[in-house]
Amino acid sequence: MIPVQVVGLGMSPADLTPRSQEIIRQAQVLVGGRRLLDYFPEHRGLKIPLGKEPEGTLKQLPALAAIKRVVVLASGDPNFYGVGPLVVRVLGAEHVVIHPNLTAVQTACARLRMPWQDATVVSLHGRSWEHLAAVLGRPGPLLIYTDPAHPPGEIARFLLARGLSSARFCVLEDLGQDAERITWMSPAEAQEQDFSPLNLVVVVPEPGEASPRRPQLHLGLPEAALAHQAGLITKAEVRAVALAKLALGPGQVLWDLGAGCGSVGLEASLLIPGGKIFAVERHPGRAAQIAANRDHFGVDNLEVVCAPAPVCLANLPTPHRIFVGGGGPEVEAIIQEAVRRLAPEGRVVVTAALLETLTTARTTLEQAGWEVEVVQLQVSRSHPLAGGTALQALNPVWIVTGYLGRRPGA
Repeated sequence: MIPVQVVGLGMSPADLTPRSQEIIRQAQVLVGGRRLLDYFPEHRGLKIPLGKEPEGTLKQLPALAAIKRVVVLASGDPNFYGVGPLVVRVLGAEHVVIHPNLTAVQTACARLRMPWQDATVVSLHGRSWEHLAAVLGRPGPLLIYTDPAHPPGEIARFLLARGLSSARFCVLEDLGQDAERITWMSPAEAQEQDFSPLNLVVVVPEPGEASPRRPQLHLGLPEAALAHQAGLITKAEVRAVALAKLALGPGQVLWDLGAGCGSVGLEASLLIPGGKIFAVERHPGRAAQIAANRDHFGVDNLEVVCAPAPVCLANLPTPHRIFVGGGGPEVEAIIQEAVRRLAPEGRVVVTAALLETLTTARTTLEQAGWEVEVVQLQVSRSHPLAGGTALQALNPVWIVTGYLGRRPGA
């Protein structure tokens, strides 16, 4: 196999070194986004757009590289929020040569005469708002890669909602192109404007301005920290065991069904960076409490779905994990739909305060061919009594875990 060359164009072909220009000139196959391929209209090689499924396209390259010189074009530096790591993962490091170039961050800071060794760089391209929320309040400039779902105007609104109204906000459009434009403005001005899709945002907080400190979200929040209705909340100790049984990980999708006030989903957000939680609650008042709790703690990857399960589940993305904390008479149908929709290696956790719910959960999972584990949790909490301390028992709860294949932890 002839090594596949991955060439970073910088901001445009004008940034290419003579060596990289020659590699592209000799290529028999050019692969890249349509915008990058359009830079080479006279090139005689086969041109393959990466499109919306780049991994599938890259898997075709070994057969081509067996007999042809293949070049993958990348914008900026292929290894900085670029296609380089994906090419290496698909083809194997031993079959790839990467040629770095200028990044949009380097170019932006050069245009602004701004040092960037203390800058924070975050990409929202194909990612969630939580990645931006996580870096607010850090010292130094903030440089943000955008995408159509996170344009400058929406970023400005995101900052304004978090009290950063005095920050200096710069949009650098079409860097390295004839239409290049650099505009400084306030977040309030930026939220009302449209910009070129090819842009980078720079945010410079005013001295002394920081993102308002929100209450700290952590595992095991006391019930009093969350708005909830008449004690309808999964107790902190139960939450801890349920989250452990869910075995959450980065990038996963979690359904929190019968979410109540959203306590489990909120704490789960700490365990699935880059993932998404759908908190499903049929009662509008409780759904409003979930939204209020989410906003109170600044959780950006939890979506509230106010609708009855299991009917509404058909419109949700395929989950990796499902927590069932409520459901009433519909719990059997909810679990049936849960196991039908779960991704491979998925897991469902059900909490039951009633013997009938325990029986239904076990039976439904076993009938579906799932392995079942049951944990009975009895919690007692201390309280003052007669000048001393006594223990007061909470209602026992059963935690039912369903999974396919080997036992949890095996």
